[in-house]
Amino acid sequence: MIAKAPTTIDWWIIAAILMLLLVLVVFSIAEMGLSRMSKPKAQALADSGAKGGASLLSLVRNPEKWVNPLLLSVNICQTVQATLTGVVAGRLFGAAGVVTGVLLNVVVFFVFAEAVPKTYAVIHSDRAALSTARLISGLAKFWPLRMASQALIGLTNIVVKGKGLEQGPFVREQEFLGIIEAAAEEEIIEHEERELIESIIEFGDTVVREIMQPRPDFVLLQMGTTVDAALDEAFEHGVSRLPVMHEDEEGNEDVLGVAYIKDLMIRSRAGGGAESIDSLVRPAIVIPESKPVAKLMREMQKDHFHMAIVADEYGSIAGLVTLEDCLEELVGEIVDEHDDEDASIRQLPNGVSLVDAGMSISDFNDVFKISLNDEEFDTVGGYMFGVLEHVPAVGESIEVDGWKLAAEEIEGRRITSVRVSPIAVAD
Repeated sequence: MIAKAPTTIDWWIIAAILMLLLVLVVFSIAEMGLSRMSKPKAQALADSGAKGGASLLSLVRNPEKWVNPLLLSVNICQTVQATLTGVVAGRLFGAAGVVTGVLLNVVVFFVFAEAVPKTYAVIHSDRAALSTARLISGLAKFWPLRMASQALIGLTNIVVKGKGLEQGPFVREQEFLGIIEAAAEEEIIEHEERELIESIIEFGDTVVREIMQPRPDFVLLQMGTTVDAALDEAFEHGVSRLPVMHEDEEGNEDVLGVAYIKDLMIRSRAGGGAESIDSLVRPAIVIPESKPVAKLMREMQKDHFHMAIVADEYGSIAGLVTLEDCLEELVGEIVDEHDDEDASIRQLPNGVSLVDAGMSISDFNDVFKISLNDEEFDTVGGYMFGVLEHVPAVGESIEVDGWKLAAEEIEGRRITSVRVSPIAVAD
């Protein structure tokens, strides 16, 4: 490969290439700096009187006005710069020089016009955004560039139906959760804050069936119970409200209402302890088990009630849900002086755990790092019952993802406790 002496035109082309590389460096700094700038931060910089603060605030408030013109400008500069590199390499070194020049250009462009300036902008985002704000603001106002970018975006929308992008969202739920996880690992936010954010996001997808107390687990009163007997039941279990049930002639159970303990105490102190609670029962709120928890919680706030009876699709009583159950879905378990403080998981020697069979599958998966199917079943006990397809005997087990799940305690047809142990791997 014999090199030719560069002419004046060649030197002008080389100068243009270097100038375009410098422009691309500035554009890379601007793109990264502006994209990392939040509205509150831009407002603070503008209020402090920082040079370029007003332009920066305008750009951050209206990103659609500068993003497309900037990307089009970058594309133009890259194309022209690469073309000129190929031309001057061909003039000086021939065909072989074109290949070498293109390869060299890729390395130079990636390192000096992309990686280095964008890394700088990440480290010094405030300085990068402020120093380029006025330039990008002027670029966005340049009429020919703005019209060209709008025309190209219009063409894009025709080809790929891009108008749907106006509705968003631009970040999917799983992507957002990944961002939150990364922020916690980098100690940008606390792990407790990460857990709360994740709970809020998942809260919107949670239905009442997943958080309710199932029918066999909650305390209730039968129609005709005396006031004093009802109070004894309430004091024993530490509750302030009790659902009242009655059975029809065919033995079908239905909800009569809710007895408020404060109403019973007033009647008892007035000498009516031997009377029936029936006249004191207040109407019960009955909801379907598929009702979203977020919607239920808003209704509880609006209509001032703390308890609802949950019915299944056939109208049978499936469970009970309280305001506390809804809050626990957001902030975690709330234990008061009346609650059983035994944990849902009790650790035993050799890595064995005793798990409350009513534990949700999602929580179980998080603790043991496995992936039980939570689409058909809500609890660990329900999952075992569904997989075995019969009421298990004590000790009967299944194996899932390296863990053995054995029925530890059975009450009637219900699994109440599960022994979870790791499966030994043979050498």
